[in-house]
Amino acid sequence: MILLLVIVTGLYVTLIVAFYYGFKTIKKFDTIESQSRTRFSIVIAFRNEADNLTDLLTSLSQLKYPLDSFEIIFVDDASEDGSAQLIHKHLTQYPALEYSILNNKRISNSPKKDAITTAINTAKNEWIITTDADCIVHNLWLNSIDSYIQNNDCNIIAAPVAYYEIDSLLKRFQFLDFLSLMGATIGGFGIKKPFMCNGANFAYRKETFLKLQGFKGNNNIASGDDIFLLEKAVSDAPDMVHYLKSKHAIVYTKPQSNFNALVQQRKRWAAKTSQYSSSFGKFVGLAVFAMNLILMLGILLVVTAILPLKILISIFVIKTIIDSILLFKTCRFFNSKFSIPFYIGSSIFYPFFTVYIAITALFSNYNWKGRQFKA
Repeated sequence: MILLLVIVTGLYVTLIVAFYYGFKTIKKFDTIESQSRTRFSIVIAFRNEADNLTDLLTSLSQLKYPLDSFEIIFVDDASEDGSAQLIHKHLTQYPALEYSILNNKRISNSPKKDAITTAINTAKNEWIITTDADCIVHNLWLNSIDSYIQNNDCNIIAAPVAYYEIDSLLKRFQFLDFLSLMGATIGGFGIKKPFMCNGANFAYRKETFLKLQGFKGNNNIASGDDIFLLEKAVSDAPDMVHYLKSKHAIVYTKPQSNFNALVQQRKRWAAKTSQYSSSFGKFVGLAVFAMNLILMLGILLVVTAILPLKILISIFVIKTIIDSILLFKTCRFFNSKFSIPFYIGSSIFYPFFTVYIAITALFSNYNWKGRQFKA
């Protein structure tokens, strides 16, 4: 038993050290002032997002990119709250801003993938960028991506996402958890093993999407419009898949407002893991689950006198320290404060939360945008 604990801990530590090294390997990209050359089609799928759209629309209207070099394509997935009318009302104040609102054409089990496909079929420009209706973007967002494209040969660009409006303990927990995902994402790109990205800030050539046949082969899975396309791109041309580590490129999104919404979101994310084609992605998911599981089971083993308490404490301390190194590095990039007391408290709660999500995702459905999907 102790040997198994040592092996799992050793593998986990090696993985996080690799991510830390990869994170450092990806250099920060500073937006270079030059003439804008890239034309973008920004794709935003939405369903009942009237409470969030105003912030997004305001940020889009403040973009400092030439207005004739991008279009915004909204795809309405059967909204019932007047979201489309809100978009029209807001954006008609900016007559030079080109936008359209399409109705989603459902052809699969994945509304989000159908919406993106619907938009791309009408997109006029060479580069597609997806983001979400509950996000806000930096005013140099497109400038940063354009600058990167001009200086790098690539087909796919993953870019950073962070939370804002962190005004409760639950949201602070999500904030730390999400930053750890960002650290692992950037680290994976740095060690040439990209396995994760976020559709709230994801760019790719339209011709690449068409060449890869879009979401064909995984549109039976409700989510995963980002990761499964990334996997296809990595398999096709790994050197053409890049990460843009730029503060100007950060897209901000809101954490979940309550615990049930958080559980539903994380179950949706967990449901994708078993469908990964990336062996490395599956290994990461298994290693993280196993590490958290042994910490949970370790308590039972200590109570039944099978495992000495000092060994369980040692494993927890090792995990907490190694996680903090990558997390602190990620916090610095996102200009976020790192609270040691809150981090330690979260580290105690996190194994229980992670194992609970993994297990419930196997045996129950999840809700997303008012609809129920099979996990």
